[in-house]
Amino acid sequence: MKYSNLYKRNLIYPSEICHVKKSKENMKTRNLGNSGLEVSELGLGCMGLTFGYGPATDEKDAIELITKAYDSGVTFFDTAEAYSQGGNEKLLGKAVKPFRDKIVIATKFGFREGDATKGMDSRPERIRKVAEASLQYLQTDYIDLFYQHRVDPNVPIEEVAGTIQELMKEGKIKHWGLSEASPETIRKAHAVQPVTALQSEYSLWWREPEQAIFPLVEELGIGFVPYSPLGRGFLTGTINADTQFDKTDFRNIVPRFSEENRKANIKLVDLLQNIAKEKEASSAQIALAWLLAQKPWIAPIPGTTKIHRLQENIGASSIQLTTDDLQKIEDTAATISISGERYPENLLKNVGK
Repeated sequence: MKYSNLYKRNLIYPSEICHVKKSKENMKTRNLGNSGLEVSELGLGCMGLTFGYGPATDEKDAIELITKAYDSGVTFFDTAEAYSQGGNEKLLGKAVKPFRDKIVIATKFGFREGDATKGMDSRPERIRKVAEASLQYLQTDYIDLFYQHRVDPNVPIEEVAGTIQELMKEGKIKHWGLSEASPETIRKAHAVQPVTALQSEYSLWWREPEQAIFPLVEELGIGFVPYSPLGRGFLTGTINADTQFDKTDFRNIVPRFSEENRKANIKLVDLLQNIAKEKEASSAQIALAWLLAQKPWIAPIPGTTKIHRLQENIGASSIQLTTDDLQKIEDTAATISISGERYPENLLKNVGK
């Protein structure tokens, strides 16, 4: 039976469909810029397993999900000190130990005491302390990709880059990157120690990086890693104006997720669902396929706590959007105004520095 017929009979919903193969051979790889760092074109953002979106996932289930991701061809795993003050790194380190040398681990430094609510701290001694702790938590001898989580206005980026350079010479770090940094900061950092990747928010409902960031990273040969590629879950079509988040869920304080703004932003989900029906796919898969079609040096890191969502996301790797598909998305998206800021005011001031 064709999936389109299942839609009509309401037996399943588009977001529940993932009809592509899940083999390792199906997952392609990409190079992050000119660095030579090769990763699966879709990575796994691990934050939500312990932090940000309600109660932590049971450790056994989380390890099973990470292992399933690897078995499905994912070789790019993203974590950070600030995700549960090392707890997320410990979980990831335990999960990937059997295949550590086959994957790329990205983690991050940059917050005071590893707590995003306490402000930035990228002093050289702090960077070193975080690096040593991350190596221990991740049960590894080296970090493949070490990001500055947010730019610290009190520490010159050249000093940060110099410290990273020392850690690289010591073999503790293979590559480094920045997150939510401005073009000026990226240039200054890159001049001291070439930057491998920039990790910033990017999706169909946050496209600002296209304006100044994309031309710059392409010029400098830097890869781009979009976080929240599914709009913190909104683009999957599983969230509506009536959705109730857990009291500890970060989205409760995000303006874009207010009830009023969710009602206004649903038009973008409708666009994705229309394309998804044509492709016999899900909204999430179309949103990810759209990202992959933008640039060859983009590697999104969707996160999830559920294996069936993981498999659905991985299925996006097999979806080919035609020029006509992309133009249709572009034309329709241009008519949709997104409502609400992507961060509350106290966090919004930390991006683009």
